[in-house]
Amino acid sequence: MNEFLQRLKQRKLVQWSLAYVAAAFALLQGIDIVAQRFGWPEQTMRLVIIALSVGLFVTIVLAWYHGERGAQRVTGTELIILALLLALGGGFLWRFAISSRELTTKSVMVPNENKTAVVPARIPDKSIAVLPFANLSHDPDNAYFAAGIQDEIITRLSKIADLKVISCTSTQRFKSSPDDVPAIAGQLGVANILEGSIQRTADQVRVNVQLIKGATDTHLWADTFDRHLNDIFAVESEIAKTIAATLQAKLSGSEQNAIVAKPTENTEAYQLYLKGRFFWNKRTGQNLNKAADYFNQAIAVDPKYALAHVGLADAYVLMPFYGAGAPRDCYPKAKAAADKALELDDSLAEAHTSLAQVFCYHLELHPAVREFERAIELNPNYPTAHQWYGSSGLAALGQFDKAIAELKRAIELDPLSLVINTDLGNTLYRARRYDEAIAQMRKTLEMDPGFYYAHWNLGSALAATGALGPAIEEYQKARSLNDDPSMLGLLGRALAVSGNRTEAMKILEQLNTLSQQRYVSAYSFAMVHLGLGDKEEALRYLEKAYEDRAGELLRYINVEPVLDPLRGNPRFEALVQKVVGPKVEARQ
Repeated sequence: MNEFLQRLKQRKLVQWSLAYVAAAFALLQGIDIVAQRFGWPEQTMRLVIIALSVGLFVTIVLAWYHGERGAQRVTGTELIILALLLALGGGFLWRFAISSRELTTKSVMVPNENKTAVVPARIPDKSIAVLPFANLSHDPDNAYFAAGIQDEIITRLSKIADLKVISCTSTQRFKSSPDDVPAIAGQLGVANILEGSIQRTADQVRVNVQLIKGATDTHLWADTFDRHLNDIFAVESEIAKTIAATLQAKLSGSEQNAIVAKPTENTEAYQLYLKGRFFWNKRTGQNLNKAADYFNQAIAVDPKYALAHVGLADAYVLMPFYGAGAPRDCYPKAKAAADKALELDDSLAEAHTSLAQVFCYHLELHPAVREFERAIELNPNYPTAHQWYGSSGLAALGQFDKAIAELKRAIELDPLSLVINTDLGNTLYRARRYDEAIAQMRKTLEMDPGFYYAHWNLGSALAATGALGPAIEEYQKARSLNDDPSMLGLLGRALAVSGNRTEAMKILEQLNTLSQQRYVSAYSFAMVHLGLGDKEEALRYLEKAYEDRAGELLRYINVEPVLDPLRGNPRFEALVQKVVGPKVEARQ
Protein backbone atom coordinates (compact mmCIF):
# COMPACT_ATOMS: atom_id res chain seq x y z
CA MET A 1 0.00 0.00 0.00
CA ASN A 2 2.90 2.35 0.80
CA GLU A 3 4.31 1.68 -2.65
CA PHE A 4 0.88 2.33 -4.20
CA LEU A 5 0.57 5.66 -2.39
CA GLN A 6 4.06 6.61 -3.59
CA ARG A 7 2.93 5.95 -7.15
CA LEU A 8 -0.10 8.20 -6.63
CA LYS A 9 2.29 10.95 -5.59
CA GLN A 10 4.50 10.37 -8.64
CA ARG A 11 1.52 10.64 -10.94
CA LYS A 12 0.30 13.84 -9.21
CA LEU A 13 -3.12 12.24 -8.83
CA VAL A 14 -3.98 14.22 -5.69
CA GLN A 15 -3.02 17.55 -7.30
CA TRP A 16 -5.12 16.82 -10.39
CA SER A 17 -8.12 15.81 -8.25
CA LEU A 18 -7.93 18.87 -6.01
CA ALA A 19 -7.60 21.18 -8.98
CA TYR A 20 -10.64 19.59 -10.62
CA VAL A 21 -12.74 19.81 -7.44
CA ALA A 22 -11.84 23.52 -7.03
CA ALA A 23 -12.74 24.28 -10.65
CA ALA A 24 -16.00 22.29 -10.41
CA PHE A 25 -16.97 24.11 -7.20
CA ALA A 26 -16.40 27.51 -8.82
CA LEU A 27 -18.41 26.44 -11.87
CA LEU A 28 -21.31 25.24 -9.69
CA GLN A 29 -21.43 28.60 -7.90
CA GLY A 30 -21.73 30.41 -11.21
CA ILE A 31 -24.37 28.04 -12.55
CA ASP A 32 -26.39 28.34 -9.33
CA ILE A 33 -26.52 32.14 -9.68
CA VAL A 34 -27.70 31.85 -13.28
CA ALA A 35 -30.25 29.14 -12.36
CA GLN A 36 -31.81 31.31 -9.66
CA ARG A 37 -31.94 34.33 -11.95
CA PHE A 38 -33.71 32.50 -14.76
CA GLY A 39 -35.79 30.10 -12.65
CA TRP A 40 -34.20 26.86 -13.87
CA PRO A 41 -35.79 23.70 -12.40
CA GLU A 42 -33.94 21.84 -9.65
CA GLN A 43 -33.56 18.82 -11.93
CA THR A 44 -31.14 20.83 -14.09
CA MET A 45 -28.78 21.35 -11.14
CA ARG A 46 -28.91 17.64 -10.32
CA LEU A 47 -27.87 16.78 -13.86
CA VAL A 48 -24.99 19.26 -13.69
CA ILE A 49 -23.77 17.70 -10.42
CA ILE A 50 -23.95 14.21 -11.93
CA ALA A 51 -22.00 15.36 -15.00
CA LEU A 52 -19.28 17.01 -12.89
CA SER A 53 -19.03 13.89 -10.70
CA VAL A 54 -18.49 11.74 -13.80
CA GLY A 55 -15.84 14.23 -14.87
CA LEU A 56 -13.95 13.68 -11.61
CA PHE A 57 -13.48 9.97 -12.32
CA VAL A 58 -12.48 10.69 -15.91
CA THR A 59 -9.88 13.15 -14.53
CA ILE A 60 -8.50 10.48 -12.17
CA VAL A 61 -8.05 8.00 -15.03
CA LEU A 62 -6.41 10.60 -17.28
CA ALA A 63 -4.10 11.70 -14.46
CA TRP A 64 -3.06 8.11 -13.77
CA TYR A 65 -2.05 7.36 -17.31
CA HIS A 66 -0.64 10.81 -17.98
CA GLY A 67 1.64 10.31 -14.99
CA GLU A 68 3.06 7.04 -16.38
CA ARG A 69 5.82 9.01 -18.08
CA GLY A 70 8.75 8.88 -15.73
CA ALA A 71 6.99 6.38 -13.48
CA GLN A 72 6.99 2.61 -13.35
CA ARG A 73 4.46 0.75 -15.45
CA VAL A 74 1.14 -0.11 -13.88
CA THR A 75 1.04 -3.42 -12.03
CA GLY A 76 -1.87 -5.86 -11.96
CA THR A 77 -2.62 -5.04 -8.32
CA GLU A 78 -2.81 -1.33 -9.12
CA LEU A 79 -5.21 -2.00 -11.97
CA ILE A 80 -7.44 -3.98 -9.61
CA ILE A 81 -7.41 -1.14 -7.03
CA LEU A 82 -8.14 1.45 -9.69
CA ALA A 83 -11.00 -0.67 -11.10
CA LEU A 84 -12.50 -1.03 -7.60
CA LEU A 85 -12.34 2.72 -7.05
CA LEU A 86 -14.05 3.37 -10.37
CA ALA A 87 -16.70 0.72 -9.62
CA LEU A 88 -17.43 2.28 -6.24
CA GLY A 89 -17.64 5.69 -7.85
CA GLY A 90 -19.93 4.40 -10.57
CA GLY A 91 -22.18 2.76 -8.00
CA PHE A 92 -22.36 5.99 -6.07
CA LEU A 93 -23.34 7.91 -9.21
CA TRP A 94 -25.93 5.31 -10.16
CA ARG A 95 -27.51 5.54 -6.71
CA PHE A 96 -27.42 9.33 -6.88
CA ALA A 97 -29.20 9.28 -10.26
CA ILE A 98 -31.86 6.91 -8.91
CA SER A 99 -32.37 9.16 -5.89
CA SER A 100 -32.73 12.15 -8.17
CA ARG A 101 -35.44 10.40 -10.11
CA GLU A 102 -37.16 9.43 -6.88
CA LEU A 103 -37.19 13.10 -5.89
CA THR A 104 -39.39 13.79 -8.91
CA THR A 105 -42.23 11.79 -7.33
CA LYS A 106 -43.94 12.08 -3.97
CA SER A 107 -45.62 9.22 -2.07
CA VAL A 108 -48.24 10.67 0.23
CA MET A 109 -51.40 9.50 1.93
CA VAL A 110 -54.69 10.44 0.34
CA PRO A 111 -56.76 12.23 3.01
CA ASN A 112 -59.00 9.92 5.05
CA GLU A 113 -57.77 6.86 3.14
CA ASN A 114 -55.33 4.04 3.76
CA LYS A 115 -54.07 4.18 0.19
CA THR A 116 -50.81 5.71 -0.96
CA ALA A 117 -51.02 7.84 -4.07
CA VAL A 118 -47.78 8.25 -6.02
CA VAL A 119 -48.05 11.49 -7.94
CA PRO A 120 -45.56 12.19 -10.71
CA ALA A 121 -44.13 15.59 -9.97
CA ARG A 122 -41.91 17.34 -12.39
CA ILE A 123 -43.02 20.34 -10.45
CA PRO A 124 -42.72 23.77 -12.09
CA ASP A 125 -41.45 26.54 -9.83
CA LYS A 126 -44.31 28.80 -10.92
CA SER A 127 -47.07 26.62 -9.51
CA ILE A 128 -49.36 27.13 -6.54
CA ALA A 129 -52.26 25.63 -4.60
CA VAL A 130 -54.51 27.81 -2.42
CA LEU A 131 -55.68 25.74 0.55
CA PRO A 132 -59.12 26.28 2.14
CA PHE A 133 -59.18 29.42 4.26
CA ALA A 134 -60.01 28.86 7.92
CA ASN A 135 -63.24 30.50 9.06
CA LEU A 136 -62.35 32.30 12.31
CA SER A 137 -65.72 34.05 12.53
CA HIS A 138 -68.02 33.13 15.39
CA ASP A 139 -70.86 32.56 12.93
CA PRO A 140 -70.48 29.15 11.21
CA ASP A 141 -72.72 30.43 8.40
CA ASN A 142 -69.74 32.48 7.24
CA ALA A 143 -68.11 29.25 6.00
CA TYR A 144 -69.45 30.11 2.54
CA PHE A 145 -67.61 33.46 2.73
CA ALA A 146 -64.25 31.85 3.57
CA ALA A 147 -64.72 29.32 0.76
CA GLY A 148 -65.65 32.14 -1.60
CA ILE A 149 -62.52 34.18 -0.86
CA GLN A 150 -60.35 31.12 -1.56
CA ASP A 151 -62.19 30.49 -4.82
CA GLU A 152 -61.89 34.14 -5.91
CA ILE A 153 -58.12 34.20 -5.31
CA ILE A 154 -57.77 30.97 -7.31
CA THR A 155 -59.87 32.48 -10.09
CA ARG A 156 -57.65 35.56 -10.29
CA LEU A 157 -54.42 33.54 -10.23
CA SER A 158 -55.71 31.14 -12.88
CA LYS A 159 -55.96 34.01 -15.35
CA ILE A 160 -52.14 34.19 -15.37
CA ALA A 161 -50.98 31.82 -18.12
CA ASP A 162 -47.43 31.70 -16.71
CA LEU A 163 -48.70 30.07 -13.50
CA LYS A 164 -49.95 26.56 -12.83
CA VAL A 165 -52.86 26.93 -10.40
CA ILE A 166 -54.64 24.00 -8.75
CA SER A 167 -58.44 24.11 -8.63
CA CYS A 168 -60.28 24.43 -5.33
CA THR A 169 -61.94 21.03 -6.00
CA SER A 170 -58.62 19.37 -5.18
CA THR A 171 -57.48 21.74 -2.43
CA GLN A 172 -60.74 21.58 -0.47
CA ARG A 173 -59.67 18.17 0.87
CA PHE A 174 -57.03 19.84 3.03
CA LYS A 175 -57.69 21.96 6.07
CA SER A 176 -56.03 25.35 6.36
CA SER A 177 -52.65 25.37 8.15
CA PRO A 178 -51.99 21.66 7.51
CA ASP A 179 -49.39 19.65 9.39
CA ASP A 180 -47.44 18.36 6.38
CA VAL A 181 -47.09 21.06 3.73
CA PRO A 182 -44.34 19.27 1.73
CA ALA A 183 -46.49 16.14 1.39
CA ILE A 184 -49.53 18.12 0.27
CA ALA A 185 -47.47 20.15 -2.21
CA GLY A 186 -46.09 16.91 -3.64
CA GLN A 187 -49.53 15.34 -3.93
CA LEU A 188 -50.95 18.38 -5.68
CA GLY A 189 -47.88 18.76 -7.90
CA VAL A 190 -47.04 22.35 -6.93
CA ALA A 191 -43.97 24.18 -5.66
CA ASN A 192 -45.86 26.66 -3.49
CA ILE A 193 -48.78 26.68 -1.05
CA LEU A 194 -50.95 29.61 0.07
CA GLU A 195 -52.61 29.26 3.47
CA GLY A 196 -55.05 31.74 4.96
CA SER A 197 -57.81 32.56 7.38
CA ILE A 198 -60.86 34.83 7.33
CA GLN A 199 -62.41 36.64 10.28
CA ARG A 200 -65.53 38.66 9.59
CA THR A 201 -67.40 40.90 12.02
CA ALA A 202 -70.33 42.84 10.61
CA ASP A 203 -68.85 44.84 7.71
CA GLN A 204 -65.21 44.37 8.73
CA VAL A 205 -62.98 41.61 7.39
CA ARG A 206 -59.53 40.42 8.46
CA VAL A 207 -57.65 38.23 5.98
CA ASN A 208 -54.39 36.51 6.99
CA VAL A 209 -52.30 34.85 4.27
CA GLN A 210 -48.90 33.19 4.05
CA LEU A 211 -47.11 31.91 0.97
CA ILE A 212 -44.99 28.82 1.66
CA LYS A 213 -42.37 27.00 -0.41
CA GLY A 214 -43.72 23.46 -0.49
CA ALA A 215 -40.52 21.42 -0.55
CA THR A 216 -38.93 23.13 2.48
CA ASP A 217 -42.00 24.42 4.36
CA THR A 218 -40.39 27.88 4.52
CA HIS A 219 -42.27 31.17 4.32
CA LEU A 220 -41.87 33.32 1.22
CA TRP A 221 -44.35 36.03 2.22
CA ALA A 222 -47.06 36.72 4.76
CA ASP A 223 -49.44 39.59 5.43
CA THR A 224 -52.61 40.62 7.25
CA PHE A 225 -55.35 42.75 5.70
CA ASP A 226 -57.88 44.59 7.86
CA ARG A 227 -60.46 46.08 5.52
CA HIS A 228 -64.07 47.06 5.11
CA LEU A 229 -66.19 44.47 3.33
CA ASN A 230 -66.46 46.82 0.34
CA ASP A 231 -62.67 46.52 -0.14
CA ILE A 232 -62.57 42.72 -0.31
CA PHE A 233 -61.94 42.69 -4.08
CA ALA A 234 -58.93 44.96 -3.58
CA VAL A 235 -57.56 42.50 -1.00
CA GLU A 236 -57.99 39.56 -3.39
CA SER A 237 -56.28 41.52 -6.17
CA GLU A 238 -53.36 42.55 -3.95
CA ILE A 239 -52.82 38.96 -2.83
CA ALA A 240 -52.85 37.73 -6.44
CA LYS A 241 -50.45 40.47 -7.60
CA THR A 242 -48.02 39.82 -4.72
CA ILE A 243 -48.01 36.06 -5.40
CA ALA A 244 -47.34 36.67 -9.11
CA ALA A 245 -44.46 39.01 -8.28
CA THR A 246 -42.98 36.64 -5.68
CA LEU A 247 -43.06 33.71 -8.11
CA GLN A 248 -41.75 35.94 -10.94
CA ALA A 249 -44.70 35.14 -13.16
CA LYS A 250 -44.92 37.14 -16.38
CA LEU A 251 -48.19 39.05 -16.82
CA SER A 252 -49.57 40.42 -20.07
CA GLY A 253 -51.50 43.67 -20.05
CA SER A 254 -54.84 41.86 -20.24
CA GLU A 255 -53.82 39.55 -17.38
CA GLN A 256 -52.90 42.51 -15.21
CA ASN A 257 -56.33 43.97 -15.84
CA ALA A 258 -58.03 40.64 -15.19
CA ILE A 259 -56.56 40.10 -11.73
CA VAL A 260 -57.54 43.57 -10.51
CA ALA A 261 -61.04 43.61 -12.02
CA LYS A 262 -64.05 43.99 -9.71
CA PRO A 263 -66.79 41.58 -10.82
CA THR A 264 -69.44 43.67 -9.07
CA GLU A 265 -69.63 46.92 -7.11
CA ASN A 266 -72.33 45.50 -4.87
CA THR A 267 -71.17 43.51 -1.84
CA GLU A 268 -74.67 42.12 -1.23
CA ALA A 269 -74.73 40.65 -4.75
CA TYR A 270 -71.24 39.25 -4.17
CA GLN A 271 -72.28 37.48 -0.97
CA LEU A 272 -75.37 36.03 -2.66
CA TYR A 273 -73.16 34.76 -5.50
CA LEU A 274 -70.80 33.11 -3.00
CA LYS A 275 -73.77 31.34 -1.36
CA GLY A 276 -74.90 30.17 -4.80
CA ARG A 277 -71.50 28.66 -5.59
CA PHE A 278 -71.39 27.09 -2.11
CA PHE A 279 -74.57 25.11 -2.83
CA TRP A 280 -73.72 24.49 -6.51
CA ASN A 281 -70.55 22.67 -5.47
CA LYS A 282 -72.60 20.17 -3.43
CA ARG A 283 -73.97 18.70 -6.71
CA THR A 284 -77.38 17.38 -5.68
CA GLY A 285 -80.74 18.22 -7.22
CA GLN A 286 -81.97 20.02 -4.10
CA ASN A 287 -78.79 22.07 -3.73
CA LEU A 288 -78.75 23.00 -7.42
CA ASN A 289 -82.20 24.54 -6.94
CA LYS A 290 -80.91 26.45 -3.90
CA ALA A 291 -77.93 27.63 -5.92
CA ALA A 292 -80.17 28.89 -8.74
CA ASP A 293 -82.26 30.80 -6.19
CA TYR A 294 -79.17 32.56 -4.78
CA PHE A 295 -77.83 33.36 -8.26
CA ASN A 296 -81.20 34.85 -9.20
CA GLN A 297 -81.13 36.97 -6.04
CA ALA A 298 -77.63 38.19 -6.90
CA ILE A 299 -78.81 39.13 -10.40
CA ALA A 300 -81.80 40.97 -8.96
CA VAL A 301 -79.44 43.09 -6.82
CA ASP A 302 -76.93 43.64 -9.66
CA PRO A 303 -78.26 42.71 -13.13
CA LYS A 304 -74.82 43.46 -14.65
CA TYR A 305 -73.01 40.89 -12.49
CA ALA A 306 -71.73 38.57 -15.28
CA LEU A 307 -70.46 35.80 -12.97
CA ALA A 308 -73.89 35.52 -11.34
CA HIS A 309 -75.37 34.82 -14.78
CA VAL A 310 -72.63 32.20 -15.33
CA GLY A 311 -73.54 30.56 -12.03
CA LEU A 312 -77.20 30.45 -13.03
CA ALA A 313 -76.29 28.83 -16.36
CA ASP A 314 -74.15 26.23 -14.57
CA ALA A 315 -76.99 25.40 -12.18
CA TYR A 316 -79.62 24.95 -14.91
CA VAL A 317 -77.37 22.93 -17.21
CA LEU A 318 -76.73 20.32 -14.49
CA MET A 319 -80.30 20.02 -13.19
CA PRO A 320 -81.51 17.36 -15.68
CA PHE A 321 -78.42 15.25 -15.01
CA TYR A 322 -79.28 15.19 -11.30
CA GLY A 323 -83.00 14.70 -11.84
CA ALA A 324 -83.84 18.25 -10.71
CA GLY A 325 -85.62 19.32 -13.90
CA ALA A 326 -86.49 18.42 -17.47
CA PRO A 327 -84.17 19.41 -20.35
CA ARG A 328 -86.90 21.36 -22.16
CA ASP A 329 -87.33 23.54 -19.07
CA CYS A 330 -83.70 23.86 -17.97
CA TYR A 331 -81.56 24.14 -21.10
CA PRO A 332 -83.24 27.24 -22.57
CA LYS A 333 -82.80 28.98 -19.20
CA ALA A 334 -79.15 27.87 -19.06
CA LYS A 335 -78.49 29.20 -22.55
CA ALA A 336 -80.20 32.51 -21.84
CA ALA A 337 -78.08 32.97 -18.71
CA ALA A 338 -74.83 32.10 -20.51
CA ASP A 339 -75.71 34.43 -23.40
CA LYS A 340 -76.39 37.25 -20.95
CA ALA A 341 -73.06 36.68 -19.20
CA LEU A 342 -71.23 36.92 -22.52
CA GLU A 343 -73.18 40.03 -23.45
CA LEU A 344 -71.90 41.62 -20.23
CA ASP A 345 -68.32 40.29 -20.49
CA ASP A 346 -67.19 38.36 -23.56
CA SER A 347 -63.75 37.75 -21.99
CA LEU A 348 -65.08 35.37 -19.31
CA ALA A 349 -63.77 31.86 -19.93
CA GLU A 350 -66.35 30.56 -17.46
CA ALA A 351 -69.19 31.97 -19.56
CA HIS A 352 -67.88 30.42 -22.79
CA THR A 353 -67.48 27.09 -20.96
CA SER A 354 -71.04 27.22 -19.64
CA LEU A 355 -72.43 28.02 -23.08
CA ALA A 356 -70.39 25.18 -24.61
CA GLN A 357 -71.81 22.69 -22.10
CA VAL A 358 -75.33 23.91 -22.85
CA PHE A 359 -74.64 23.25 -26.55
CA CYS A 360 -73.39 19.73 -25.72
CA TYR A 361 -76.42 18.84 -23.61
CA HIS A 362 -78.70 20.39 -26.24
CA LEU A 363 -77.05 18.18 -28.88
CA GLU A 364 -75.25 20.98 -30.74
CA LEU A 365 -71.75 19.51 -30.64
CA HIS A 366 -69.88 21.54 -33.24
CA PRO A 367 -70.79 24.95 -31.81
CA ALA A 368 -69.82 23.54 -28.41
CA VAL A 369 -66.30 22.75 -29.62
CA ARG A 370 -65.81 26.35 -30.78
CA GLU A 371 -66.91 27.72 -27.41
CA PHE A 372 -64.66 25.32 -25.46
CA GLU A 373 -61.66 26.31 -27.55
CA ARG A 374 -62.40 29.99 -26.96
CA ALA A 375 -62.68 29.38 -23.20
CA ILE A 376 -59.31 27.63 -23.07
CA GLU A 377 -57.74 30.39 -25.13
CA LEU A 378 -58.99 32.95 -22.60
CA ASN A 379 -58.00 30.93 -19.51
CA PRO A 380 -55.77 27.87 -20.04
CA ASN A 381 -55.81 27.25 -16.25
CA TYR A 382 -59.58 26.64 -16.04
CA PRO A 383 -59.86 22.87 -15.41
CA THR A 384 -63.61 22.65 -16.08
CA ALA A 385 -63.07 23.92 -19.63
CA HIS A 386 -60.52 21.17 -20.33
CA GLN A 387 -62.70 18.56 -18.59
CA TRP A 388 -65.94 19.34 -20.41
CA TYR A 389 -64.17 19.92 -23.74
CA GLY A 390 -62.67 16.44 -23.53
CA SER A 391 -65.52 14.44 -22.00
CA SER A 392 -68.54 16.26 -23.44
CA GLY A 393 -67.38 17.59 -26.81
CA LEU A 394 -64.42 15.70 -28.24
CA ALA A 395 -65.42 12.29 -26.87
CA ALA A 396 -68.92 12.61 -28.33
CA LEU A 397 -67.35 13.32 -31.73
CA GLY A 398 -65.03 10.32 -31.41
CA GLN A 399 -61.82 12.40 -31.22
CA PHE A 400 -60.44 10.33 -28.37
CA ASP A 401 -56.74 11.17 -28.46
CA LYS A 402 -57.52 14.87 -28.13
CA ALA A 403 -60.24 14.17 -25.55
CA ILE A 404 -57.92 12.15 -23.33
CA ALA A 405 -55.19 14.80 -23.62
CA GLU A 406 -57.65 17.49 -22.49
CA LEU A 407 -58.79 15.40 -19.53
CA LYS A 408 -55.21 14.72 -18.46
CA ARG A 409 -54.57 18.46 -18.58
CA ALA A 410 -57.65 18.99 -16.41
CA ILE A 411 -56.26 16.46 -13.91
CA GLU A 412 -52.94 18.33 -13.80
CA LEU A 413 -54.90 21.40 -12.73
CA ASP A 414 -57.28 19.52 -10.42
CA PRO A 415 -55.56 16.21 -9.51
CA LEU A 416 -57.94 15.14 -6.74
CA SER A 417 -61.19 15.94 -8.53
CA LEU A 418 -63.30 12.80 -8.40
CA VAL A 419 -65.51 13.82 -11.31
CA ILE A 420 -62.60 14.71 -13.62
CA ASN A 421 -60.79 11.47 -12.81
CA THR A 422 -64.01 9.57 -13.51
CA ASP A 423 -64.58 11.45 -16.76
CA LEU A 424 -61.13 10.32 -17.90
CA GLY A 425 -62.21 6.76 -17.12
CA ASN A 426 -65.49 6.97 -19.01
CA THR A 427 -63.74 8.52 -22.01
CA LEU A 428 -61.30 5.59 -22.03
CA TYR A 429 -64.35 3.31 -21.88
CA ARG A 430 -65.96 4.96 -24.91
CA ALA A 431 -62.61 4.75 -26.69
CA ARG A 432 -62.93 0.98 -26.02
CA ARG A 433 -59.77 0.93 -23.92
CA TYR A 434 -61.59 -1.07 -21.29
CA ASP A 435 -58.67 -2.26 -19.14
CA GLU A 436 -57.36 1.30 -18.82
CA ALA A 437 -60.87 2.55 -18.04
CA ILE A 438 -61.33 -0.02 -15.27
CA ALA A 439 -57.93 0.83 -13.77
CA GLN A 440 -58.73 4.56 -13.85
CA MET A 441 -62.10 4.04 -12.18
CA ARG A 442 -60.61 1.86 -9.45
CA LYS A 443 -57.94 4.51 -8.85
CA THR A 444 -60.71 7.10 -8.41
CA LEU A 445 -62.59 4.88 -5.97
CA GLU A 446 -59.42 4.54 -3.90
CA MET A 447 -59.70 8.29 -3.31
CA ASP A 448 -63.38 8.01 -2.32
CA PRO A 449 -65.14 4.60 -2.25
CA GLY A 450 -68.48 6.41 -1.85
CA PHE A 451 -68.37 8.29 -5.16
CA TYR A 452 -71.41 6.92 -7.01
CA TYR A 453 -70.45 8.31 -10.44
CA ALA A 454 -67.25 6.21 -10.44
CA HIS A 455 -69.20 3.04 -9.50
CA TRP A 456 -71.62 3.80 -12.36
CA ASN A 457 -68.85 4.12 -14.93
CA LEU A 458 -66.89 1.17 -13.55
CA GLY A 459 -70.03 -0.90 -14.02
CA SER A 460 -70.26 0.15 -17.68
CA ALA A 461 -66.60 -0.71 -18.35
CA LEU A 462 -66.96 -4.11 -16.66
CA ALA A 463 -70.14 -4.86 -18.61
CA ALA A 464 -68.31 -4.07 -21.86
CA THR A 465 -65.77 -6.80 -21.06
CA GLY A 466 -68.55 -9.33 -20.40
CA ALA A 467 -68.14 -9.25 -16.61
CA LEU A 468 -71.87 -8.78 -16.03
CA GLY A 469 -71.93 -10.02 -12.44
CA PRO A 470 -69.37 -7.48 -11.16
CA ALA A 471 -70.99 -4.82 -13.38
CA ILE A 472 -74.38 -5.38 -11.75
CA GLU A 473 -72.75 -5.11 -8.32
CA GLU A 474 -71.23 -1.75 -9.27
CA TYR A 475 -74.55 -0.44 -10.61
CA GLN A 476 -76.27 -1.53 -7.41
CA LYS A 477 -73.62 0.24 -5.31
CA ALA A 478 -74.10 3.39 -7.37
CA ARG A 479 -77.87 3.18 -6.95
CA SER A 480 -77.54 2.78 -3.18
CA LEU A 481 -75.38 5.92 -3.03
CA ASN A 482 -77.56 8.14 -5.24
CA ASP A 483 -81.14 7.80 -6.48
CA ASP A 484 -80.20 8.80 -10.03
CA PRO A 485 -82.69 7.06 -12.41
CA SER A 486 -79.85 6.55 -14.92
CA MET A 487 -78.61 3.79 -12.66
CA LEU A 488 -81.88 1.93 -13.04
CA GLY A 489 -81.67 2.01 -16.84
CA LEU A 490 -78.14 0.60 -16.90
CA LEU A 491 -78.90 -1.90 -14.15
CA GLY A 492 -82.03 -3.10 -15.99
CA ARG A 493 -80.06 -3.58 -19.22
CA ALA A 494 -77.30 -5.56 -17.45
CA LEU A 495 -79.85 -7.78 -15.68
CA ALA A 496 -81.64 -8.47 -18.98
CA VAL A 497 -78.42 -9.30 -20.85
CA SER A 498 -77.36 -11.62 -18.03
CA GLY A 499 -80.61 -13.55 -18.48
CA ASN A 500 -82.56 -12.18 -15.52
CA ARG A 501 -85.51 -10.84 -17.53
CA THR A 502 -87.89 -10.90 -14.55
CA GLU A 503 -85.79 -8.42 -12.56
CA ALA A 504 -85.25 -6.31 -15.69
CA MET A 505 -89.02 -6.00 -16.17
CA LYS A 506 -89.36 -4.93 -12.53
CA ILE A 507 -86.80 -2.19 -13.22
CA LEU A 508 -88.89 -1.06 -16.19
CA GLU A 509 -91.98 -0.81 -13.96
CA GLN A 510 -89.97 1.15 -11.40
CA LEU A 511 -88.85 3.63 -14.07
CA ASN A 512 -92.46 4.11 -15.17
CA THR A 513 -93.51 4.85 -11.60
CA LEU A 514 -90.64 7.28 -11.07
CA SER A 515 -91.40 9.13 -14.30
CA GLN A 516 -94.77 10.13 -12.81
CA GLN A 517 -92.97 11.81 -9.91
CA ARG A 518 -89.80 13.33 -11.42
CA TYR A 519 -87.85 13.68 -14.62
CA VAL A 520 -86.59 10.38 -16.03
CA SER A 521 -84.76 10.43 -19.34
CA ALA A 522 -86.19 8.37 -22.20
CA TYR A 523 -82.60 7.13 -22.63
CA SER A 524 -82.98 5.04 -19.44
CA PHE A 525 -86.04 3.29 -20.85
CA ALA A 526 -84.15 2.63 -24.09
CA MET A 527 -81.36 0.90 -22.13
CA VAL A 528 -83.70 -1.65 -20.55
CA HIS A 529 -85.54 -2.39 -23.82
CA LEU A 530 -82.21 -2.83 -25.59
CA GLY A 531 -81.13 -5.36 -22.96
CA LEU A 532 -84.42 -7.21 -23.42
CA GLY A 533 -83.74 -7.43 -27.16
CA ASP A 534 -86.61 -5.12 -28.16
CA LYS A 535 -84.68 -2.95 -30.62
CA GLU A 536 -87.71 -1.19 -32.08
CA GLU A 537 -88.88 -0.03 -28.66
CA ALA A 538 -85.33 0.99 -27.76
CA LEU A 539 -85.16 3.09 -30.93
CA ARG A 540 -88.49 4.70 -30.13
CA TYR A 541 -87.20 5.86 -26.75
CA LEU A 542 -83.91 7.08 -28.22
CA GLU A 543 -85.86 9.15 -30.73
CA LYS A 544 -87.95 10.52 -27.86
CA ALA A 545 -84.76 11.46 -26.00
CA TYR A 546 -83.69 13.42 -29.08
CA GLU A 547 -87.06 15.18 -29.26
CA ASP A 548 -86.67 16.09 -25.58
CA ARG A 549 -83.11 17.28 -26.29
CA ALA A 550 -82.02 14.98 -23.46
CA GLY A 551 -78.37 15.06 -24.42
CA GLU A 552 -76.91 14.03 -21.06
CA LEU A 553 -76.05 10.60 -22.54
CA LEU A 554 -77.56 10.68 -26.03
CA ARG A 555 -74.72 12.91 -27.27
CA TYR A 556 -72.45 9.82 -27.19
CA ILE A 557 -74.71 7.95 -29.63
CA ASN A 558 -71.94 7.61 -32.25
CA VAL A 559 -69.38 6.09 -29.86
CA GLU A 560 -71.33 4.40 -27.03
CA PRO A 561 -70.47 0.64 -26.96
CA VAL A 562 -73.87 -0.27 -25.45
CA LEU A 563 -75.58 0.92 -28.63
CA ASP A 564 -73.57 -1.36 -30.96
CA PRO A 565 -76.51 -3.77 -31.53
CA LEU A 566 -78.35 -0.92 -33.28
CA ARG A 567 -75.59 0.12 -35.66
CA GLY A 568 -76.51 -0.37 -39.31
CA ASN A 569 -80.22 0.08 -38.60
CA PRO A 570 -81.45 2.90 -40.92
CA ARG A 571 -83.52 4.54 -38.16
CA PHE A 572 -80.56 4.48 -35.80
CA GLU A 573 -78.13 5.85 -38.39
CA ALA A 574 -80.55 8.66 -39.22
CA LEU A 575 -80.66 9.53 -35.51
CA VAL A 576 -76.86 9.51 -35.32
CA GLN A 577 -76.72 11.99 -38.17
CA LYS A 578 -79.19 14.29 -36.40
CA VAL A 579 -77.10 14.26 -33.22
CA VAL A 580 -73.55 14.62 -34.58
CA GLY A 581 -74.22 16.07 -38.03
CA PRO A 582 -73.17 14.33 -41.26
CA LYS A 583 -72.11 10.76 -40.58
CA VAL A 584 -68.66 10.69 -39.00
CA GLU A 585 -66.46 7.81 -38.04
CA ALA A 586 -65.07 7.63 -34.54
CA ARG A 587 -61.63 9.20 -34.93
CA GLN A 588 -58.47 8.52 -32.98
